[in-house]
Order: sequence, then C-alpha cells, then structure tokens
Amino acid sequence: MDMNEIKEIFFQECEEQLAELESGLLKMNDGDRDPETVNAVFRAVHSIKGGAGAFGLDDLVAFAHVFETTLDGVRSNKLEPHQELMKVMLRSADVLADLTNAARDGGSVDEARSSGLVKELEALANGETLAPSAAPAPAPKAAAKPAAAPAPAPSDDSGFQPIPFTFEGFGEEAPVDISTSFEVTFKPRADLYSKGNDATLLLRDLSRVGDVSLHCNIDTIPTLDMLDPESAYFSWRVVVKTDKGEESVRTVFEFAEWDCELDVKLLEESPEGEADDDRPMVPVPFDLSVLDEGDASDDSDAQSLAEQAVEAAETATNVANAVAAAAKPKKESPAAAAAAAAAAAAQNQAAASAAGQTIRVDLDRVDRLINLVGELVINQAMLSQSVIENDTNGTSSINMGLEELQQLTREIQDSVMAIRAQPVKPVFQRMSRIVREVADMVGKSIRLVTEGENTEVDKTVIDKLAEPLTHMIRNAVDHGIETPEKRTAAGKNPEGTVKLTAKHRSGRIVIELVDDGAGINRERVRQKAIDNDIIAADSNLSDEEVDNLIFMPGFSTADKISDISGRGVGMDVVKRSIQALGGRISISSRPGHGSTFTMSLPLTLAVLDGMVVTVAGQTLVVPLTAIVETLQPEAANIHSFGANQRLISIRNSFCPLVDVGRILNFRSSQANPVDGVALLVESEGGGQRALMVDAIQGQRQVVIKSLEANYTHVPGIAAATILGDGRVALILDVDAVVSASRGQSLRQEMSLAVAG
Repeated sequence: MDMNEIKEIFFQECEEQLAELESGLLKMNDGDRDPETVNAVFRAVHSIKGGAGAFGLDDLVAFAHVFETTLDGVRSNKLEPHQELMKVMLRSADVLADLTNAARDGGSVDEARSSGLVKELEALANGETLAPSAAPAPAPKAAAKPAAAPAPAPSDDSGFQPIPFTFEGFGEEAPVDISTSFEVTFKPRADLYSKGNDATLLLRDLSRVGDVSLHCNIDTIPTLDMLDPESAYFSWRVVVKTDKGEESVRTVFEFAEWDCELDVKLLEESPEGEADDDRPMVPVPFDLSVLDEGDASDDSDAQSLAEQAVEAAETATNVANAVAAAAKPKKESPAAAAAAAAAAAAQNQAAASAAGQTIRVDLDRVDRLINLVGELVINQAMLSQSVIENDTNGTSSINMGLEELQQLTREIQDSVMAIRAQPVKPVFQRMSRIVREVADMVGKSIRLVTEGENTEVDKTVIDKLAEPLTHMIRNAVDHGIETPEKRTAAGKNPEGTVKLTAKHRSGRIVIELVDDGAGINRERVRQKAIDNDIIAADSNLSDEEVDNLIFMPGFSTADKISDISGRGVGMDVVKRSIQALGGRISISSRPGHGSTFTMSLPLTLAVLDGMVVTVAGQTLVVPLTAIVETLQPEAANIHSFGANQRLISIRNSFCPLVDVGRILNFRSSQANPVDGVALLVESEGGGQRALMVDAIQGQRQVVIKSLEANYTHVPGIAAATILGDGRVALILDVDAVVSASRGQSLRQEMSLAVAG
C-alpha cells in the first residue's frame, strides 16, 4: 500500500470523525452533559489532529490543537458549555471540515474566518470573554539540544535497565516550572502493535508533557527458538515531571489503554529530586527530537535517526537481529512451532475482533455487482418463461430447479441491496451547518431538530438527496421562519425551529421538513404568479394548487436577489430532483403556523416487487407496495358520479374508480369496469383509489431501468423494466395517476418537466 492509499484512508476516517464530532456537538447544544458525549467529541478532534500531523498538514493540525484545548477545558469541567460557547464550537467544527476538505481536494479556507475562530477558542480556553484579541506571536522553535554522552547503564533488582535514548529537544514551548512527578508503568500487549500503534511514538508524546526519565525492562525476552516476532516483550517505567496534571499524562495513552497494561501514580520528590525507589535513570544518546511533527516527513532526519539507533546501543541491535532471525524460516522444535502458531492465531483473532467485521469497498465495485445481479434476475425470469412455454406438465425436475434458482436469486438480490443501504444521518448532519450559516446571514435564530437519522435507504438515493434538501432548508430559513422581532410580536419563541424527519412507510422512505414560521402567503404567491404570467388573473385555484405554484420554473417571492435566494431556481430544481429519483413532493401550509414539505422516495433504485397487468393492450407493472387488494367489479357495485366520474362500492364505502388506460391516453373512451380488474391502491397524498386494469398477468420482482437516463420523463410512468419474455414494460407512477384522477392534468406535469 503506497502513501496515497494510506492518505485516502485517513481522509475517509476523517469523514467518520467529523460526523461523530457534529453529532456530539449537537447533543451538547441540546443540553446533553453526559461525559461520554464530551469525550467522544474530544476524541474525534484528537484523532483528526494526530492523523494530520503524520501527513504534515500543518494548518489542520494547528487549528485542531486549539479546538482540542478548548474541548479539554469542557471535558475537565473548567468551561461550562453554555450557548455562546456551543455556537463557537459548532462553527469551529465547520472550519475543521473545510480544512480537511482543502487538504484532500486542494483549495484554501477563509483565513480571516479560521484565525478569528482561533482567537475565540483561545479566549474561551483562558476563561476570557469572546471578544477577539490579538493573536499571540508563535514562540520560536527551540533548537535541538545535543545528544547526551553515552553513560553506563546500571541495572537493579527490578529488572529495569535504562533505555538507550533521551527525549531532549522536543516541543516548541518555553520551559516551565515543574513541580510534580508521576511514575508511569507501561507494558504493551501484542494487540497494540497489530492495530498500527507504536510504543516509541507514545513515549515520544509523553515526553512532550514534561521532563522524562525512562527505563526499559527486557528481562521477558525469550530465547531465540521461542521468540515470536509479532509478540510484545518490552515494558517501560517512566518518571514524568510536569505541571500539567495526571490527566495530561493519561491522555497520551487514550487510544492505547485497552491494548496495554498501564499504571500512573503520583511520586513524592526527595530533596535531591530523585524518585522514591532510588532506581537510577541515566539518559543515553538516542535523540528522538528529529521525530518532532515539524520534521516527521524529512527523509534525511529519518536516516540520521536510524544511524543514531545503530551506533547507540548494542543491546538494541542484538534484539533487532534476534527478531529478524526469528522471522526467517528455520528448523525449530514441534513444541516451539505449535506455541508460536497458537500465539499468532490468538493475536490475529484478537485483532480481527477489535477491528470489527467491516471492510472498505470501492463503490464502483458494489454498483457493478448490483448491475450483474439485476441481469441475473432478468435472465432467470427469461429462463422460467421459456420453460413454461415449452413444458406443459409443470412437474418436471427442470421446473423444480427453476423454483430453487428463483429463491436463491431473490436471496442474492436482497443481500446485495443491503450492502448499499445506509442511514440518512450524514445528509441530515450536513443540513445542520446550512441552517447555522444561513441563519447567521439573515440575522435569525434557528434550531434544527432531526428524527429518524438511522432510517436506511439506498446510497444512490442518499447521494442525490443532499441537493434538494439544501434548497429546501435554505428556503425555510430565508422565507419560512420570521425574524426574532416578528416572532416575538406574534407571541412565538424568538428562536425558530426547523424539523427534519425520516421514516419508512409502505416500502418507501418519507422525509418531512417542517418549520414553525409564518406559512405560505398565498395571496402574495398568487400575485407573483400572475405578474410572471404563470397563471391567468382570473384563475380559480385551490389552496393546494396555489401552494404548488412555488415549484414552477422561475418562480420566486423574494423582493431582491441575494446570495441565498431570489433567482427562482430553487424549488423547481427540488421537484425535478425528487421526480428523477422516482419520488414526489407535496406541501401542507397553515398561515401563521408554518409549512410542511413531504418527500416520498423509493428505498432503492434497483429492484421492486410488482404486479404485471394489461391495460389497453399495453403491459404495465404496478408497485406491489401501493396495492392494498385486488377486486373483481360487479355491475351492482358501480355508481356514476358527476359527468365522467365513477365510484365502486367496497364493504359499504365508496371509492373513486380510475381508468388507467384513459388517464394515460391509451384509449379515448372509458372502459367497462365489469370486464376488467380493480386494484385498490393507497397513495402518499392520502386516500384510496381503485385503479381499473384489463387483466392481471402475475406478480414478480423486476429490475428498474431509468427512463430519464435512457429516454425522457414520461408523465404517469416512474420507470421501465425488462420482462422474462424480453419485452419492455413500463412501471406505473401510482401517485401521479391518482393526482390526475383528482383533476391535475398529466399534460401540465409534462409541461412543467419540459420547461424545467
């Protein structure tokens, strides 16, 4: 694995850490004071900082360090996470994300914004007010001290011997007055190394806490024939003199404490300043100052370090040679081989358990697998159709094998689709930042509340959901929520609320965006539509139709164009984006109380279970999730209503009867309901309709093929599929057909799509 691949993995992990950071800060902002929440936030920033330092991302490291320091104040209860502090924290998380993206994709971050936040974070960490103060000049980097001269390494009864290096030359801060000593006993387990940690780096970080005296115990190193190169044999006893407290010492081992034996205790200083047990600690010339973050990437320093290591300690060289020899194939006793194999197996099992049963896979590979499985479903259907047409007895072993193949194909299909299922949480978290930024721009106080973040949906849907949601959120903040002064005058909380929820319903995902603002001003919307020649001045529109005018291309109620709105390219983009996903959007608004935007989307864009029907000689597929039941109409149950409407009586209730062939213009006149079959469906808009078709061919799983990608948008049709006999069948858009039955023309919908 080359460095670019390692760096890409780091940035992928940064995305996870940033999501964890955002989630934790939002919980804290809502009043969560659980120490584990604060620790999770701290760990996220700490992890990003540590990884960034390894790749020399200085800007990211510097900002994360200041952010981390302020968070440490909250974690140690020195700072109260009040509302103003949380606002700074949330804005800092945004800048941290920007710096991460800039480091990955190139570009730059607003330096004035980041430096301003650094000043605010430093002021908060120092217990000062949030007023920006002059940025302190960076302290000059201390010159590395020369390595100490070699000294004898006396041993003691404890088995500890001085490790042959010193930690001089670390850090950039001026020396401090040290008055407290801690003794750290550190013994790594094999798991620590299998997870990519390095004891040397941990000890290096410990040296930055204060002055360090270090001893290494090598008594547990086995004989050469019993040595396992993947095991851990060293342990360390460290005395740290610092004024930063025990917590700063433990923080060094924060991510390794589960993979080592660690003990930290306070030492009383003797008048001579030596440890109580009087064990000598003699520094010897192994200078790790070249491992400082500023020089970590310097190859010449690394080579110099290696040369020092070889020249400094004969003991270390011998141990290294022993490990290398043990790693080479050689004859060994059966008992030793069995012991080594058992130890390696145990370590591998522990490492696998700790890492979790997950792998990272390129999304293109998953897409290709899904496409291949889709083709497998089509070929299985074609094979079944061919056998049915050529085998009339229906009892052959071929038919039995085909049934098993169909069941196996379905299980493979479900398993592959589950790979792409992901929670909508990342998209919802992204909306939090948009709310904050837009609210600051328009001078409003708005809080975003999310529910159902763990609702899962196909990743393709998630990827394409961000843009329409962004438009809607910006629209709600800019147009929906009133200013604090207007809200107060109306008897409302000065802080507005935008609620974003997700839930599963009837095999689809329903996302609702609710604001508690002023609602849609229908008179203003109507007048704007007239002024823009969208409707005639004498048009008689219902409230629902007026509300839907905001989805027309070029429509905007903004008085002036701004960075947020006013160009009329927002809500029509939303509708077209949702329709492209096979979904639909509806509006419900109450003047003075707010608006609700409801989006209904398919859980997957790959397959669906459908009912294959015939309408006026055409083959259609009706999604099974929309069908409540099927009926055979009788003449006594059919009733006329108005000029062209008909009702069907179902268990002492009446339901509108919709001729699908007439709605889709497959035929010019109404068909006789008695000659066909009625499908009782329930639409997302509420209410039931009986869709009249000529006949039912059967039920099957079909692979969805996009019409928009391969042809164009067809009103009333959601997508297409390939049947077992090779014919192309259209998948019915049930909600569009139901809407058309209420008087909303499919031709108008086509005009809207073409105009967009």
